[in-house]
Amino acid sequence: MSSGGPFRGRAGALRSVDWSIVTTTPGAAYLDHAATTPLSPAASAAFVEELSRTGNPSSLHAAGRAARRTVEEARESVAASLGARPSEVVFTAGGTEADNLAIKGLFWGRRTTDPRRRRIVVSAVEHHAVLDPAFWMAEHAGAEIVLLPVDEVGRVDLEALRTEIAQHAEEIALISVMWANNEVGTLQPVEDVVRLARPHGIPVHSDAVQAVGQVPVDFAASGLDAMTVSGHKLGGPVGVGALVARRDAPLTPVLHGGGQERGVRSGTLDTPAIRAFGVAVTEAVADRAGRAGRFAALRDELVAGVQRLVPEAVLSGPVPGPGRLPGNAHFTFHGAEGDSLLYLLDSVGVQASTGSACQAGVPQPSHVLLAMGVGETDARGALRFSLGATSTPDDVARLLDVLPAVVGRAQAAGLASSGGHVSAGGVRRTAAAGGAA
Repeated sequence: MSSGGPFRGRAGALRSVDWSIVTTTPGAAYLDHAATTPLSPAASAAFVEELSRTGNPSSLHAAGRAARRTVEEARESVAASLGARPSEVVFTAGGTEADNLAIKGLFWGRRTTDPRRRRIVVSAVEHHAVLDPAFWMAEHAGAEIVLLPVDEVGRVDLEALRTEIAQHAEEIALISVMWANNEVGTLQPVEDVVRLARPHGIPVHSDAVQAVGQVPVDFAASGLDAMTVSGHKLGGPVGVGALVARRDAPLTPVLHGGGQERGVRSGTLDTPAIRAFGVAVTEAVADRAGRAGRFAALRDELVAGVQRLVPEAVLSGPVPGPGRLPGNAHFTFHGAEGDSLLYLLDSVGVQASTGSACQAGVPQPSHVLLAMGVGETDARGALRFSLGATSTPDDVARLLDVLPAVVGRAQAAGLASSGGHVSAGGVRRTAAAGGAA
């Protein structure tokens, strides 16, 4: 694979990234980058180098001060890449923690100053790292949850939001609408959401986990109050991320302890992971245009091939273009079980995702597809293919070579008997694939 774009190392020198040295499962076509993408060579080198050092960034001795410098340099890098101030970057242990801090922290912060603020407004297609904290707040903190409907491609209904604000502006604690959907790749009108909310003083959060490095993301320009980013979706390590939050955002802590991050997030900072995260964010954003072009070209080849070879396959989400993540392709295959498709593909060396949840061993349809109006049976026959920095034309060719036979076998096997009940407009209280965690 050809080298990726340039990035600036710790010393500021401009170098190029050689992704050919990164491998996934030997001999397999890895098409599940939205679930996790490989650690970039630069992030890996930074991570390993930092592991050889000792020092708690909260300590005042020389080793601690060195660790603190590393953390603050990473904070500055992340902020510069995302259009934020360094003081707005709150490091977390990943996207799920950042989403929890945003939903719970903003709710409690607003509710404390104004007890009328009980409504949490979220889109019906959010990742469960947003939905589950919201429903937890309903069960344990007196919140009222409003699920915003979406259209047939998964885009949030702005008129429904406008109506909700017109009727309940003084009761809304926060709004959360993701920047890009983790299953079907839909880009949401985040700036329009902010424009509707701002005149009423309603804070807006967006989970941008899937967006950073694929589409332009500028925190300041967006007008958001809080935004979630995760390391392992863009070439950084698992277990590190950030909540980018305005200094005046009314955040109440969720984790209590040393208050290391602005007093709103406690816990000893993971210096090696944070340094690698800073490198990965800088690299992904610097090469965003190049990556997006490469991803889109492969995605278009994949989509055209699937539609040619399996004509009954239905592309979910927006047509490929500016309204969709460049690295995302999502299909439903009528009469086939998603898990069967997944296992059959895996057996012939193609790794993808159903994008659906599994509860107690029983396959469940995706709440995202149900919210888009897809029938439950068709929603259970879904597959997501997601591309990343290590993806090649050979990966796409491998998929297209085996897919017709795999679909045929899965359809012949038929759908397993379904069970369970879909509640709250199809939202399930289980973890969906490839989102914020």
